[in-house]
This record gives sequence, C-alpha cells and structure tokens, in this order.
Amino acid sequence: MSDRTKNIIQTITFFMILTSFFILNLLKEDIEISITERRKLANFPDMNVENLLDGSFSKKFDRYTTDQILKREDFRKLKSKLEINLFGKKDNNMIYMYENSLIKIEYPLNYKSILNASNKINEIQKNYLEGMKCYYSIIPDKNYFTNKDEYIYMDYEELKEIMFGNIENVEYIDIFDCLELKDYYATDIHWKQENLQKVVDKISQKMNFKDRLIMPYNKGEIIEFEGLYAGQLPLKISKDKIYILTNEVIQNAKVYNYEDRKETKIYNKEKLNSNDKYDIYLSGPTPLITITNQNAKTNKELIVFRDSFASSLIPLFTEAYSKITLIDIRYMRSSDIEKYIEFRDQEVLFLYSTLVLNNSSVLR
Repeated sequence: MSDRTKNIIQTITFFMILTSFFILNLLKEDIEISITERRKLANFPDMNVENLLDGSFSKKFDRYTTDQILKREDFRKLKSKLEINLFGKKDNNMIYMYENSLIKIEYPLNYKSILNASNKINEIQKNYLEGMKCYYSIIPDKNYFTNKDEYIYMDYEELKEIMFGNIENVEYIDIFDCLELKDYYATDIHWKQENLQKVVDKISQKMNFKDRLIMPYNKGEIIEFEGLYAGQLPLKISKDKIYILTNEVIQNAKVYNYEDRKETKIYNKEKLNSNDKYDIYLSGPTPLITITNQNAKTNKELIVFRDSFASSLIPLFTEAYSKITLIDIRYMRSSDIEKYIEFRDQEVLFLYSTLVLNNSSVLR
C-alpha cells in the first residue's frame, strides 16, 4: 500500500470519527444538571437576528457545546489526570489532594473583605444588640491544616488580628486548636458533625452553657455522599459518610423555616434526595429559621449569625436553650432582621468560616 493511499485512509477515518462524534452529540438528549459540579448546564441558546449580530449567540453556543459534549465527565477526569500525573501539576482549578482530602486553595488574604465582615458585625451589634452578650468565632477552611511549605495559603493569623482589632463589644472564641483536617469531609468544604465535640466544649464553656448540655448523643450513619470538591477535581477518592448525632431533645425539637413557612425536624431526611446531602442538617441554606426546644429546662435564647457550617454544629446546642434563631445574611438583608426578631436579652454568636470572611461581599 502506497503512502498516498495510507494518508487518504487515515484522513477519511479521522473525518468519519469526527462526523460520528458530531452526529451523536446532536442526537443525545441535553443534560439539565451536572450532579458532580452542582450546577445547571447550558441549554441550546435562542437564535434571532439580534443575538447573531451582537455575538452573544456564538458565546452562548460555545458554552452549550462545552457543557453538553458527549462523555463530558470522562473528558474532565482525563484532563485532571493528565495535568496532575503527566504534567506534574499539584492542583486543578485551585483544588488539590492532601492526605486523601480534596482541598481548595483560598489565597491571598483579602484585607478589604475581612474588614468589611468586621464592620458588618459591628453594624449589627450597634443596631440591634446593645447590652447583649455577644461572641464571634472563626471556622478555618481545610487549607489551614496542610503543609505550609508545600502549598500557598492565606495568612490566618493576620485574618484573626484584623477582626480582633476592628470588632467592638463582641468577645472572640478561638476554635482553631479544636480542629484537625480529619474533622472535615474528604470531598467537601464542611466539617463532620460527629467530630465537633471539642468545638462544642470550647464554645459552651466560653458562653457559660456547658453545664446545660447533659444528655449524651446517639450516633447514626445516614448515607454515603460525594461532596462539592469531588466533582471539581474528578479523581478517584473514597466516598464520605454522613452521620447525625441525636438524643431525645434533638428528636423532639421543632424547626420553623420562615422562607417556606414550614415546620420540620432538625435532621430533614427529605434533603437526602437533593444534590447536596449535607442539607440534611437544618434543611440547608435558608435566610431565617428557629429551633424550639420542647424539653427546655431554661428560658434562655440564642441568636446565631451564620453560614452553612453552623447547620451541623448548632443542633448540638439545642439542649442548652429554649429557642435558637439562625440568621444567614447571605440570603437576607441585615436591615430586614428587626422585621422578624424581637431583640431582648438573648445571647448572640457570630459564626463564620474563613471562606465567607475572605469573600464577604456575600454578606448583605
């Protein structure tokens, strides 16, 4: 067989593969949601004269073809493996593996963001919480626990110093030394509820409610799951397991969600059907909820300004209070708080992760 014939056969074969791949992409049904990435995928864009002329159609079509390409998940995994194993990259899209845990690099420290978060806490304290006992605590992200000589990381000590130097009339509770990398899910940003006893002890001691936490917890395995990072760095890693800690008080507590006006339990097992299994804790992200302790032996109340990490921690405080109100100002304006809450003599805790503090524009 001549070289010319070989070249013709190779060209025809290559063209047939491309054509077949193109036809298969046209025939397959579009996928609405990427479960691993937890986002909606692009749909075929509307075509009209206006978006053809201004170029927006071509941009949207490019996103569509990228999102809806056949075997997309396999290509993503192949790309990650090539970049890490062949080209020696330590991370993919700022996510890397360390001690069998997937971690996102949060860098650099955003001074303006930390100052903005501090000012937001001061604003809320001055507007609503004068004369009340107020505390704040910072939850470190997983990057804090890695080898500081091998990976870049934000200056966590400076973060704490900025907040400590700017927040007024709110006492700081340091929980950094209560945590280790193993206390977080391997594939997710969040911490494991079953590993938070040291955090509970530290906060309850500083806020003087430790003696009201008497009843032991029963630990129950709920489900296996793959967290947020599993889809962003598609490498083979063991699945995480979600456990819940419960007792009679937690089981009987009532949770009221102001957004959907529904009453649920602390652990909402309907959320196990959602993309994020972590939402089993207090039904996931929501602007305002209350936990009412049906077995309360005290009339004390707690208000928590929080992000998603609090969803798994605060249930462990239930026994110590008759009512706990959780406010997430990522989803509601702080200026609207007084429409729903009567501030009296409640105790107050601001509980935010470094991930939110370093990106505090989300706080409204």
